[in-house]
Amino acid sequence: MCGLVGLFDLRGNREIDGAVLQAMNESIIHRGPDESGFHRKPGIGLGHRRLSIIDLSSGQQPLYNEDRSVCVTYNGEIYNFGELSRELTEKGHVFRTRCDTEVIVHAWEEWGARCVERFRGMFAFAVYDARQEIVFLGRDRLGIKPLYYAITDDGFLVFGSELKALLKSPNVKREIDPIAVEDYFSLGYIPDPRSIYRGVKKLPPAHTLVVRRGQPVAEPVEYWDVAFDDGATIDMEAACEELIERLGEAVAIRLISEVPLGAFLSGGVDSSAVVALMARQQDDPVNTCSIGFGEASYDETPYAEAMAKRYHTNHRTRIVGTDDFNLLLDLPGIYDEPFADSSAIPTYRVCEEARRHVTVALSGDGGDEVFAGYRRHRWHHYEELVRQRMPQALRGPLFGMLGRTYPKLDWAPKPLRAKSTLQAVARSSAEGYFHSVSILSDSLREELYSDSFKSELQGYRTIERFREIMERAPTEHHLSRIQYLDMKTYLPGDILTKVDRASMAHALEVRVPILDHPFVEWACRLPAECKLKGREGKYVFKKALEPLVSEDILYRPKMGFGVPLAEWFRGPLRNEVNAKLRHGPLMETGYFEERTIARFLDQHMSGLRDHSQPIWALLMFAGFLESVHEGNGVRHAHAPAEL
Repeated sequence: MCGLVGLFDLRGNREIDGAVLQAMNESIIHRGPDESGFHRKPGIGLGHRRLSIIDLSSGQQPLYNEDRSVCVTYNGEIYNFGELSRELTEKGHVFRTRCDTEVIVHAWEEWGARCVERFRGMFAFAVYDARQEIVFLGRDRLGIKPLYYAITDDGFLVFGSELKALLKSPNVKREIDPIAVEDYFSLGYIPDPRSIYRGVKKLPPAHTLVVRRGQPVAEPVEYWDVAFDDGATIDMEAACEELIERLGEAVAIRLISEVPLGAFLSGGVDSSAVVALMARQQDDPVNTCSIGFGEASYDETPYAEAMAKRYHTNHRTRIVGTDDFNLLLDLPGIYDEPFADSSAIPTYRVCEEARRHVTVALSGDGGDEVFAGYRRHRWHHYEELVRQRMPQALRGPLFGMLGRTYPKLDWAPKPLRAKSTLQAVARSSAEGYFHSVSILSDSLREELYSDSFKSELQGYRTIERFREIMERAPTEHHLSRIQYLDMKTYLPGDILTKVDRASMAHALEVRVPILDHPFVEWACRLPAECKLKGREGKYVFKKALEPLVSEDILYRPKMGFGVPLAEWFRGPLRNEVNAKLRHGPLMETGYFEERTIARFLDQHMSGLRDHSQPIWALLMFAGFLESVHEGNGVRHAHAPAEL
């Protein structure tokens, strides 16, 4: 696992500023502390940070073809590199290393922009072709690895694995995008292709970008999309057998490593599945690690320990107290953009613990998106059944009125908290699902934003993005449509971003077998009815795992990976939260209504309302303003490499 940076002159062959290129590369030293490398010629500069995993002695980057006319800087793993290298060798290409990186340069020579269609794995890379004067950027299908880019006013393409690298270029503008701010306060993250800054974009998952010197920069091109089969029928027993076979193969190809390898084991369904399949494929005990919490309502360690005992793993548990909030000041610099998923804290801790023992860890991320495992999937299904039976003209006014009049009962048992459900049913399908995933409701955002900021938005609302994605979803089934939406927004924007930054902050490579794209393609073609059956999400996945994982793990209520925000904000963080949100850079933006923030704080501190989500979102936005927008982001104490 590694990090990459680059500068490309779009207008000619001007000299590349070596100091800027080096600063960009050093800003992501945490992604690859083992080695650094550069390629710098007039008009092009590439940098690379290496975390050595495969071919430790000769996998240095940037890496070249035979005559050095093509070079690549790359972050990721291509698991089918062996078969590709054999195919390319038969076509006359000469390989000098045993690493997967070299496959990219020869695949570009052989297949051009379509080379990405041949790669199986996780990747973000930049190829420079000197003969054609082209930079070619590519990102993996599901968005496991990140890639940011910008076009500067003076005619340079600037790119890198993290936003902090681009911000080392003085010509990349730090102009906050109001649309990104609306997206953030709607979702808790900023979905592709936007970033927090107007002039910086993320290359979307499953997209490539060809940039040719002397020509206008075109839009990224999509090379893959997931498909669904609404009319599929299956034999459940055969599907379960095939699922285990396919997932087992996806796990097996991710066990290739020349450094210590292990797995996260939370005690949930997905990580248990990965560990069980790892244990079947290796003779040595699997190295597993989990995070425990001092408070029982957040703690899954008994389930993780049961799995570890069953498969005789080398298991390690780190107990984190409910007062583990000292990451608060570091998170904005780690994530660069505002990021409001508080499970970033335990994710950071589990990566920290894993890195003490291994360099590569397999995770169970993606199972909920691929097999419809979130509680919100079930509720959307119920709501959609109502929508299908009652026309909007009747449903909207009726349930809208009920939603407005029903009291907000944050303190009550879940069956009595019907206000959100009533409001969701009154909406369209896209609006209802957007309502269920929003961290701040439409009404709260309306109150939070100042009049001047609303004017900057020019009527934009994040729901527009949801409608656009759902309209182009390659399926008519309501469950498959929201799975597709999650794969285009929540999965890359939240889940995979969270894991990438938390793991790479510790130079830990995380591999995600459930997101192996052939496995995802197969799973998405299964009928929706075998993913959500009655009240059971991930039904076919769980049935397939019954011989491998105990029923008390498979069928227990989903816990998530949360932290006690509400208690923190009323207790040990009370003074700091008040100081950061009532004063300073947050108020100086002019984006927010001071009285609304004061009301959030007063109601939360008194216990009248639980405003922990909006308070956390505001706190992370304030942290971004202080440490990234106005500062230099996170710093790492490593000696700089020579350029």
